[in-house]
Amino acid sequence: MSSIRPWRDIARRPSRQIMVGNVPVGGGAPVTVQTMTNTPTSDARATIDQIRRCEEAGADIIRVSCPDVESTAAFKQIARASRVPLVADIHFHYQRALEAADAGAACLRINPGNIGSSERVAEVVRAAKANGCSIRIGVNAGSLERDLLEKYGEPCPEALVESALDHIKLLQDHDFHEYKVAVKASDVFLAVAAYTQLADAVDCPLHLGITEAGGLIGGTVKSAIGMGNLLWAGIGDTIRVSLSAEPEEEIRVGFEMLKALGIRNRGVRVVSCPSCARQGFDVIRTVQTLEERLQHIRTPMSLSVLGCVVNGPGEARETDIGLTGGGNGKHMVYLAGVTDHTVRDEGMIEHIVRLVEAKAAEIEAAQDAAATAQAAE
Repeated sequence: MSSIRPWRDIARRPSRQIMVGNVPVGGGAPVTVQTMTNTPTSDARATIDQIRRCEEAGADIIRVSCPDVESTAAFKQIARASRVPLVADIHFHYQRALEAADAGAACLRINPGNIGSSERVAEVVRAAKANGCSIRIGVNAGSLERDLLEKYGEPCPEALVESALDHIKLLQDHDFHEYKVAVKASDVFLAVAAYTQLADAVDCPLHLGITEAGGLIGGTVKSAIGMGNLLWAGIGDTIRVSLSAEPEEEIRVGFEMLKALGIRNRGVRVVSCPSCARQGFDVIRTVQTLEERLQHIRTPMSLSVLGCVVNGPGEARETDIGLTGGGNGKHMVYLAGVTDHTVRDEGMIEHIVRLVEAKAAEIEAAQDAAATAQAAE
């Protein structure tokens, strides 16, 4: 089978690159995965604890809301404790943006047109430049400007794009170009159309999201349809999956989305069957347990878990480690696509976890050796 698979190629939209702290966004950099804390920001300890869980889940960037002076006062402590760059979420109160920039924000999420006069925009730009902050312009169908709603009659792609361009001009008028833009909507069709139009109109990085997507299941499906369409078309430089769920779940869903498209791999990609009467073990419970037990693995690799020999051997040939159900509680284990040994029901999960951990260590050691050899050349 040929290793060249043009039907899998995704040509990413060219864009300028900006920095969010030490994380590059756009310009060919890996698509980053973001989330947002939901603790009271004024409670620094609780917010830091939640940030730590998101970091463990793999968050590249984390957004923190700063609605009041108590929040920006706590932000300095939070920013010092965070291992990833923080975006300060600002609405209306330009003074909060100034405070957050001084407190260590790597990026400010604002709509320049919502914070008042041109002089206030200039103050925010000066603070951003002085502190090395980038800015995310966040246009949302649910909070479009009144004049645009009157002009278009309802939220539509043209209205979202016009709003984004208006906000961009306010920053460009002050010679500020370190920005990325989002044009979010809860309606999948509206969001996809708006992002598609905006992608043709600007060269800045785009932040993708289907806003207010819903709960864990419904929101995941909705986000995957909308953001998946855009990512497949090469549009999007950083993403946030907006779920009514814990922030770390947003990170996991985001990475699963990128893994499914082959855009970015992190951790174990599990291939598993939905199970049927042929299954030689409880596939559903086994997969659930393995996914939980293997969350700490960051090295990209693949694991197939199939309940019987109908599709099991074929899937196992395509994965690093494979498990196929057999009879009498005895199941086949594949390594690098080749049958290797059998394992019984008792201790099966522990055995697979150990194999995955060993494979991850092997891959990491090979990567380290290659990097050392390259550095020595």
